[in-house]
Amino acid sequence: MSGTAERRVLIVKLGAIGDVIMAIPAVYALHREGYAVDWVCSKSVAGILRLYRWVNVIEADEQALLRGGPGQRARALASLWKALAGRSYELCATLYYDQRYSMLTWPVRAKRKIRLNWSDRTLSVLQGRHYTDEYARILLKLPDTERPQQIAPLKAEGLGAPAIPRTAGSTRIAIVPGGAKNVMRDNPLRRWPVEQYAAIAAELRRRGYEVVLIGGPEDTWVVESFNGLDVVDAIGKYSLRETLALLDSADVTVTHDTGPLHLAGITSTAIVSIFGPTRPDSFMPQRENCVGLWGGAGFACRPCYDGRDFAPCTNNGCVQQINMEMVLVEVERMIEARHSGTLLPPRVVVPQHTPLVTLENA
Repeated sequence: MSGTAERRVLIVKLGAIGDVIMAIPAVYALHREGYAVDWVCSKSVAGILRLYRWVNVIEADEQALLRGGPGQRARALASLWKALAGRSYELCATLYYDQRYSMLTWPVRAKRKIRLNWSDRTLSVLQGRHYTDEYARILLKLPDTERPQQIAPLKAEGLGAPAIPRTAGSTRIAIVPGGAKNVMRDNPLRRWPVEQYAAIAAELRRRGYEVVLIGGPEDTWVVESFNGLDVVDAIGKYSLRETLALLDSADVTVTHDTGPLHLAGITSTAIVSIFGPTRPDSFMPQRENCVGLWGGAGFACRPCYDGRDFAPCTNNGCVQQINMEMVLVEVERMIEARHSGTLLPPRVVVPQHTPLVTLENA
């Protein structure tokens, strides 16, 4: 690992998957400046970070720290403190707003300690900008006018062959019908209806494409919606690294704003992503062959995510504005680009909406 004891940085970002992946290029910007990187993360994302040789991973028991009883929390915290004791850093960056996360690095000596702060613009992720760019601006201590622009995801290397081999000459489409859930909370407003995913899977199979369902163990509830369809069910059956290899083997991945969207972003698969309450220009992977369909045009509440919470909405009409035909058009466009070797620039598509009927135009 490069760098000296005086040029080390400690990053605290436990999870979730998407948050960690969006932070990786920003931390790499620090590494390019000569810093050796230690990263405190949860066990659930440690496998991702270990794909990047310049990261020294320090695992924390996120489940115990955030969901455990008093005794479990104390033991998990003591274990982490023991791992960090005696370490010195030039920068200790806790990429959370909640001040309780500062306890994780209590024994750490650092010339500068920072934590995200809603009341300090220089330490706040500014809405409407991509999170990766904002993490880089904060870590590199840059003013707004000099913030990095469009930092692309860092592709994961050494993934190996997929656990499910492709049929020779086939076109593989990965579908992510679950997700949008982590240790702290469930965000169903970000999900495209599973019935729509099932309908798309049926149509893609009719067109002769191979369809693979991707997701974690917490996503098995979606599987019954695909009963009777000739699709490959890989939900909850593989490790993160194996899931990355599966995504890398797909020509196109279809997903909404969830962790596997960001996993796909560090592979070679083309991406068709569906957004509503969150902004694609803040969360969509910033690389070629990636398109975001942003539903909710004409909705006064879109986007409703403010960096902390979503609107108290029980029907995510913004996401549901994206229909199957819109997705299929983009899937076919991405398949053609992949087969021709074309690199399409990242873009956001906003579907037309039907104007509200008023007294003036009724």
